Amino acid sequence: MTMDLKDITEFLLAASRSVGAEVTSPWFYLQLGLMLAAAGIAVAVGAAVRSRFDVTSLAMRWPAPFRLFLRVLVGSAPTAVFAVLMAVARVIMLSSTWPSRSYLLGVAANLAFAWLIIRIVTSLIRNAFIVHLVSLSAWTLAALSIIGQLDPVVEALDSVSIVLGGLRLTPLLLIKFGALLLLALWLTSLASNFIEGRITRSSDLTPSVQVLLIKMIRIGLMVFAITVAISTVGIDLSALAVFTGAVGVGIGIGLQKIVANFVSGIILLADKSVKPGDLVTIGDSSGRISAMKTRYISVAAGDGREFLIPNEDLVTKMVTNWTYTDKNTLVKIGFGTNYDADPRLVCKLAAEIAAAAPRAIKSKPPGCILTEFAEAGMKFSLTFWIAEPDGMDNVKSEVMLALWDAFKREGIRVPYPVREIRIRGGVLPVETTVEVPNG
Repeated sequence: MTMDLKDITEFLLAASRSVGAEVTSPWFYLQLGLMLAAAGIAVAVGAAVRSRFDVTSLAMRWPAPFRLFLRVLVGSAPTAVFAVLMAVARVIMLSSTWPSRSYLLGVAANLAFAWLIIRIVTSLIRNAFIVHLVSLSAWTLAALSIIGQLDPVVEALDSVSIVLGGLRLTPLLLIKFGALLLLALWLTSLASNFIEGRITRSSDLTPSVQVLLIKMIRIGLMVFAITVAISTVGIDLSALAVFTGAVGVGIGIGLQKIVANFVSGIILLADKSVKPGDLVTIGDSSGRISAMKTRYISVAAGDGREFLIPNEDLVTKMVTNWTYTDKNTLVKIGFGTNYDADPRLVCKLAAEIAAAAPRAIKSKPPGCILTEFAEAGMKFSLTFWIAEPDGMDNVKSEVMLALWDAFKREGIRVPYPVREIRIRGGVLPVETTVEVPNG
């Protein structure tokens, strides 16, 4: 450590003496009064500006970045007024007395101007958390620089260190790395969003290829950003070889499922077995694939629910893809009649009703066959094709209702099971058989 406890103690004592001398001076209270008055005027002016200017209606037709910039300007009006008043007061006091008697006014003006510039610059960032983090960090650096304490703070942060192999870690190094990594990730996010927009607008690429390219580009840019941040702060990558190897083994053991889902997602995108927009059935979950993520796919059920299914399940389990090669779907309806009906007439009626369905494909005529002479009656199977698997249950319901109406009109009865109840003994001397329809 380059600074020992004695040096730190002397530094704190000198700082406390300087602050004490400043507070006991009458000029301190004059500057404090001017600052409070300027703050009150700034608040009043800011309220007047916000009441007079309706940012929403004024910049309604402006591009989104300009609307955000104008909103930041209007919101920062009190800061701008305070900074100007402090600068004017500082100039007046410099012309009439010693510079040291208006030092606080200069510090306040510089801090206000620094905050104003930071707010304007960070208005380009959309993420609110990053805006607050960057604004606070930048203003802290500006404040330390304005009061002349930036170099001592940097030296103090660099004096404490931990040595891991050939790597010397200090708080200053970690702060630099964090700031550069944040900046690099933000720039790569902008670049990846731009590239993603260009890829999604390309009509030559299938949806699965688009998702695969977007994921590979995002991963590549992220790795590039981390590598650049590490190299920029002066960390030797070879010094991290042993450490990262051990950490990698631990992460690999603890995150086997995540890695498996990630690799499965790459496989699914590469072999195109499923893609966004496909109608799939996975176990008890059915719906249309709305998104394919790194770890899972999102299947919209159509009733407001979305199933998040891990990618590994799509590789290791059976998946029914209704739109894999052909979106045409065969609809099967089983029904029965009693033996009094003419089976040829039944098949003819069923085929005509299916052909008349609005969603039935006209180029593929429906078919109806007699499948079984059962105990309760004859069983039939009606099949016909529809262009899209969506709403298949509704189509089946419409055709079955039409069959019911046709059977009623033609006098065709649908069989139902009969149950026999036999009562023995008791007061009844004879055996009684009662037929009770099911239902």
